[in-house]
Amino acid sequence: MEFIRPFRHGSELSQQEKWKLERHPLEVAAAVRDTYARLGPQAIAKVPGEVERLKWVGLYPQRQGGDAFMLRVKVPGGRLSADQARQIGEVAVELARAPEPHPVWGDSYCDITTRQTVQVHWLRIGDIPEVWDRLEAVGLTTVQACGDSARNVSCCPVAGIDADEAFDASPVARAISDYFTGNREYANLPRKFKISVTGCLEDCARAEINDVAFVPARRDDGLLGFNLLVGGGLSDGPRLASDVDVFVAPKDAPECTRAIAQLYGELGNRENRGVNRFRYLVQELGPELVRDEIAKRAAFDLEPAGEALTRGYRGDHVGVHRQKGADGDDRGLHYVGCSVTVGRMAGADLVEIARLAHEHGDATLRLAPDQNLVVSSVPDERLASLLAEDVIGRYSPSPGPFTRGVVACTGNEFCRFAIVETKVRAAQWARQMDERFALSLGNGLGGIARGADDGDGQGDRGGRDDRGDGVVRMHFSGCSASCAQPQIADVAFRGETAHVGDAIVEAVDIGLGGGLGPEAGFARWVAGAVPVDDVPAGLDKAMLRYLAERRAGETFRSAVLRLGPEAFAGDLGCPGTPGTFGGPDALAGQAGGGPRPATASADETTRRDRR
Repeated sequence: MEFIRPFRHGSELSQQEKWKLERHPLEVAAAVRDTYARLGPQAIAKVPGEVERLKWVGLYPQRQGGDAFMLRVKVPGGRLSADQARQIGEVAVELARAPEPHPVWGDSYCDITTRQTVQVHWLRIGDIPEVWDRLEAVGLTTVQACGDSARNVSCCPVAGIDADEAFDASPVARAISDYFTGNREYANLPRKFKISVTGCLEDCARAEINDVAFVPARRDDGLLGFNLLVGGGLSDGPRLASDVDVFVAPKDAPECTRAIAQLYGELGNRENRGVNRFRYLVQELGPELVRDEIAKRAAFDLEPAGEALTRGYRGDHVGVHRQKGADGDDRGLHYVGCSVTVGRMAGADLVEIARLAHEHGDATLRLAPDQNLVVSSVPDERLASLLAEDVIGRYSPSPGPFTRGVVACTGNEFCRFAIVETKVRAAQWARQMDERFALSLGNGLGGIARGADDGDGQGDRGGRDDRGDGVVRMHFSGCSASCAQPQIADVAFRGETAHVGDAIVEAVDIGLGGGLGPEAGFARWVAGAVPVDDVPAGLDKAMLRYLAERRAGETFRSAVLRLGPEAFAGDLGCPGTPGTFGGPDALAGQAGGGPRPATASADETTRRDRR
């Protein structure tokens, strides 16, 4: 890949770019096996830039320091075989051992992420080669699960079994992942590069907040394929992806992604990491010029966009849902969406659910972007016995409306950038709100799951599709990096600090009204630096206001948009402008180096809404 910087002559490369030029980041894998596993973490510290390079093999040092690491496992499209899931769970049980059990989570647990990967904590560097060998034996890798390269490729978690999808896009997601994983030429991009591929009609893969997104479309001659969106993202300077007026046939999607990665690698900002995500380049060039630059690099002719088939946004797949069979017909099969609160589960539970997928389904688990998981292809005659299993009860397909919608990042339990603890608080707040308001909201379910009947005596088994029915989505990020995607939540939290008397305490900024789909837009931050101890009372007041003023059938988000997010600011405890973040992106951005993307509304960033 040619390395050119036509827009930023004379600037100095960032320190991370210098480290990447000194030694290719993928070479760190051999160093872990040959040296660090034997000599320990102190050997890593002696090599400049080596902690940064560890990301390319999925490794992060935990904030505890010493011999404590997090390992992220790539799961393209969120699709795991039961054998793969069992292996991850067994690694957690045997090797992810903390110095002492967590008072809430215990020991030997793992986290499902919003990019459909799995993170395992408290690993020792000496155990990493064994972990890699065990994962590779079942077809899994951690290569480029992190780092400045193509990350895990997201896809609709029920691709291939969704009775209402346009087509199964999971083979395309796998092909794109296979092309980039281990590809040295495209493993040194300016920053992380996030890709979404879906053939479903409800944007389950959250296309509008990805760097590159392929969404279902139909060409004039009837061919099903994708329209191309680029430049979406969250963190500081969130931006909805732009439609660049390109139709992509499924066979051309890997090459199209490669051409965009080449464009980003050549023209992206390598001087200031605070403003060098791909969305900043899209904002700088504009969608039309981005299209021209893709055309120069792609090995196929670009066609105008086809008929867009996306019709809405679906936030989860929790519940029991009728699915189509492998040949497209309905053979009495169901998928069961289990609610994994804030994505955290015991390794032993993952092993057990993998066993149940063998016994009751098609030996497949599917991880979802809302940090939940799905057991697929459960026949009618096996459904009741699966739902009766204790572990399914712990990860219920019939959760309360807040527990169903809660998402949280790692927080300061492990992350060096997070300002506050997230997972325990998010889970506790969701359960408290369920206790208070589940009955008033219809328990988050609103009836039988889409396509499922109740003839087997199971009663109300899940939720309908996600356009209401009481679900309230709360997303909690410990810093401005937005790993929990708070800007697209009904209720958004991001970590802050506040002065209470002479003390500095953990706090949050609170936003309201985020979401994707036809009314896509980011949450508006309406309350700043609210001490965490004050949050439950504020949520109570905001929910009581919603219940008092909602119209028939009106969701919480719809009420917020109608009344205005600021109408709830006083309820949340601290009206006014949220605190300014001091995270790494914000600090770097203050040094200059290019414009930040505006917080654009949907009609400013998607061709669909400009029509």
